[in-house]
Amino acid sequence: MKYRTRTFYTETDKALMWDRWQKGESLHSIAALFDRNHTSISRILARTGGIRPPERTRSDTALTMLEREEISRGIVADQPLRAIALALNRSPSTICREINRNGGRRRYRANAADQAAWHRARRPKTCKLVHHRSLACIVAAKLKKRWSPVQIGGWLKQAYPNDETFQVSHETIYRSLFIQARGALKKELLQHLRRSRGMRRSRHHTQKTSNHGQICNMLTIRERPASADDRAVPGHWEGDLIFGTNNSQIATLVERHTRYVMMAKVDGKDTETVINALIKHAHKLPTELYKSLTWDRGKEVADHERFTLATDIKVYFCDPQSPWQRGSNENTNGLLRQYFPKGTDLSLHSQAKLNSVARQLNERPRKTLDFDTPASRFNQCVALTG
Repeated sequence: MKYRTRTFYTETDKALMWDRWQKGESLHSIAALFDRNHTSISRILARTGGIRPPERTRSDTALTMLEREEISRGIVADQPLRAIALALNRSPSTICREINRNGGRRRYRANAADQAAWHRARRPKTCKLVHHRSLACIVAAKLKKRWSPVQIGGWLKQAYPNDETFQVSHETIYRSLFIQARGALKKELLQHLRRSRGMRRSRHHTQKTSNHGQICNMLTIRERPASADDRAVPGHWEGDLIFGTNNSQIATLVERHTRYVMMAKVDGKDTETVINALIKHAHKLPTELYKSLTWDRGKEVADHERFTLATDIKVYFCDPQSPWQRGSNENTNGLLRQYFPKGTDLSLHSQAKLNSVARQLNERPRKTLDFDTPASRFNQCVALTG
């Protein structure tokens, strides 16, 4: 068997990898550029947890390669240290340390000294969470409650507005989780993130492909009221199904104005079963807080006209392969996967369990609500309608 020679990627190659990764391309597509297996690319990106390392630069006060060459020539000419320092407008102690740390006068070489200095300068900045362990404990506790780093960062600013010691950015939290060399947060906390993958992916990355069917007499999202588009008033909902093994599924509903979440247990994905569950759930809410429903083009709501007839709620359908038009619902489904992982049987969960999970999500602070909770916003709407 003939083995391929090992590839040593240049800095230019690595920069191209990071550019493609940040654009959301997969490991396989990036590897195809180099005619290599995706594991070859993963090895490079995984060193920093999928987070692009900052570009390294030399300090303005550090010795340059040209100065090191002058030092080398001065040594060959047997010049005293003070003469070399004077020619370079440097302190004699700087020249003395440079020569001593690189083999002394007899073994000093400019190129080797320059490479050694570049290697020694690789000192990552100590993470704030390492210095402030009490802050790290607070962050870890919130992560265990399945708060996102963005929620934690926003909450800390509100909880400690006058104490920057107890404030940390969400990016610092992500870096501490994905770059374990920082030693601030334990790797086990990754499992509490919405998506517990080993490397951080670009926000542009997606593996979802939709296979939408044709539905008769449907209203498109472009016919939806303007009040629903700009989230100006409550009562406009987005819905979808999340699927598990053994042909199990859960209907998820999110109110666009408040991001309030509701879930319905459904025993099948056929349109009759789903529509019956949606009708039953719709009757639990005041009519003022349920004015429209936006869905994708899944066949589970093919009988949408019966739903509208029973509830007086119109159903609007997204464009083909446009899940972003139901952004609130898509985001919520991602959150729900923390509680209902892919590959599990969703039929095992009772409606009481679904209500409990929905309550936990509705009591989480949300950045888009200025770190208020969906429950608080929704209860305000209920009070106004009452």
